[in-house]
Amino acid sequence: NNEFKELDANLTSKDPLKFEDTKKYSDRLKDVMDKTKLKDAIRTGVGKSKGKDLVVSCMDFAFIGGSMGAVVGEKIARAIDYSIKHKIPFVMISKSGGARMMEAAMSLMQLAKTSAKLAQLAEEQIPYISLCTDPTTGGTTASYAMLGDINIGEPGALIGFAGPRIVRDTTGKDLPEGFQTSEFLLEHGFLDFIAHRKELKNKINLYLDLIQNQPIR
Repeated sequence: NNEFKELDANLTSKDPLKFEDTKKYSDRLKDVMDKTKLKDAIRTGVGKSKGKDLVVSCMDFAFIGGSMGAVVGEKIARAIDYSIKHKIPFVMISKSGGARMMEAAMSLMQLAKTSAKLAQLAEEQIPYISLCTDPTTGGTTASYAMLGDINIGEPGALIGFAGPRIVRDTTGKDLPEGFQTSEFLLEHGFLDFIAHRKELKNKINLYLDLIQNQPIR
């Protein structure tokens, strides 16, 4: 019924580096919070899907391109801790341009942090399903987005590390047709399947039941 309990709703980013490009990072944060009514680029929560508990972390591209900073990494880590404590499957919905440049090394540390947390989840034999939406790029792809027990892509989604233009400019070579689309990744073994958004509820619950050897709902 679209009801869920939000986890760690009040975590907000700081500006320890006093970063400034075309505007101060602190001002950028304030502006985007006012515009989006979000505290950062991710919301985490727990609720029921087809009668069973599920922890979901969902990124929002409207908040600085869905970039991953310290708060995003911390909220994912805490959501995984909640999954482990309560023995609940974890679903990650990625929509991100990658690491947040304004937080420099602290942003890059989230790749290792989230990957380590997912290793703990795997040790507890709790299922993790990763959904890659358009776009899923940069540090997000290099960490949690590709570590699911099942990796799902949405049709036509851009999924990769560096974008096609950067790869082309760096290598000086033309790229294969459809390079870095979910269809290309599926063909080359990086995704398990592609599903339209309206199919996801049934698909995700099906695979959770299969992984846990439970009766199919």
